[in-house]
Amino acid sequence: MILRLVVLVAFIMLATWGAHLVRDALNLQIRPDNEQQVHQAIMLGSAAYVGLLALPFVPGAEIGLAMLAAFGAGIAPLIYIMTVTSMMLAYATGRFLPISALERLLSFLRMRRAALLVARAAPLSREERIAMLLDGQSKRAVKLGLRYRYIAVALAVNTPGNSIIGGGGGIMIVAGLSGIFSPFLTFLTIAIAVAPVPLAVMFLGLQI
Repeated sequence: MILRLVVLVAFIMLATWGAHLVRDALNLQIRPDNEQQVHQAIMLGSAAYVGLLALPFVPGAEIGLAMLAAFGAGIAPLIYIMTVTSMMLAYATGRFLPISALERLLSFLRMRRAALLVARAAPLSREERIAMLLDGQSKRAVKLGLRYRYIAVALAVNTPGNSIIGGGGGIMIVAGLSGIFSPFLTFLTIAIAVAPVPLAVMFLGLQI
């Protein structure tokens, strides 16, 4: 268990270090003589942003903010599209992973009650899982979170410091794994949730 935990922490640290390297590489000025370098930076930043933002616990959002700071409002639509793409990529990853993977993760973290709950939910349909979770929870806050789960996800991915609970990528992977979020409504939720910052940069001239 210790070895697995060390490997996991090492991977997260390596990915975070890579995100910081990409962010620093985007700190350049746009001049007529470095147009090719700017194009390469945009391509590198775009690919790194989509991939790293989808990973749990990795602060990939820093790359998006660095691109907005470096290239201004003109890059905001691309940042928005990449953010939605990355979040849906993480959701799809969780969606196609077997729910037993979540059970094993919870067991690995010694969260036995949660692991047993996941094992009970595994053979159920989405509606049956929601009903089971609602019936088994007495706390009002938990019931509200389940009933308004799309709003809860929108708030979670926009909460500052959410990297301690997995970041946007981790949140969306768990949402996909849970099986209680429909693809269309999840897409609509993310499309609305991540829009404020790009829209503010585009239309209000907000400086990052």
